[in-house]
Amino acid sequence: MPSDVVRVIYRKYDGSAHRDYPARRLTEDDLGVWLGVSVGTPSVYHGRPSVEQIPFVLLVPHHAWWTGMFNPPPRTSEVYCDIASPARWEDDDTVHLVDLDLDVVRRRGSGLVELLDEDEFADHRKQFGYPDEVATEAYAAAHWLFGALGDGTEPFATSYRKWLALVV
Repeated sequence: MPSDVVRVIYRKYDGSAHRDYPARRLTEDDLGVWLGVSVGTPSVYHGRPSVEQIPFVLLVPHHAWWTGMFNPPPRTSEVYCDIASPARWEDDDTVHLVDLDLDVVRRRGSGLVELLDEDEFADHRKQFGYPDEVATEAYAAAHWLFGALGDGTEPFATSYRKWLALVV
């Protein structure tokens, strides 16, 4: 039986710490594992202790090169997708991901979809030696997400709202 609490660990390609926080397992479906993070959750961002000020839901897809973070107001990003390695699960209670810098975001209100951090991706590709296959998968995921966040593809249209309501 899977644990109710999942530790989410993002690292950079060189192994350095990026993000680390506990999340509550909400459900698992054909899209992936849905995790909820409440206000006050202790976390680590870029190696520094932090506390979540705004709740969110994280979708960890079964076999994709991205994760999706779904946010309530007042966050300006309604949906924030990190391009990351496919999830590697350890003992059903820890998920490991490698953050690959690129992000695809849909802005609240305007619906504007943006691809972020291409310069960071290019720098880290050289610095960390991303293999061509990793770069190809990262750009393919970003391209797919750019369209999906803009055209109403689920889970980015409405299906995430029921899970977000559980953590708000």
